[in-house]
Amino acid sequence: MIQYRIMLRPDEVKDFVEAASKCLFDVDISYNSFLVDAKSIIGVFGLNFDRILTVSCNGFDAEFDEYLQRFAVAC
Repeated sequence: MIQYRIMLRPDEVKDFVEAASKCLFDVDISYNSFLVDAKSIIGVFGLNFDRILTVSCNGFDAEFDEYLQRFAVAC
């Protein structure tokens, strides 16, 4: 499993969900113990965008990896 720490704004959710939906593997997004399917626009809109979010991928896609780098947060 690959994890990314990102910050996301509400106006970026639609593009994020579309990018995640292109992946042929499960993609989840979470903070603390709140976990949702990253391919669900309703689930992602339920997140708190003031927090650093963790994206967990059960596979690798170079295009999605490059897309997520835009939102990356330094650890």
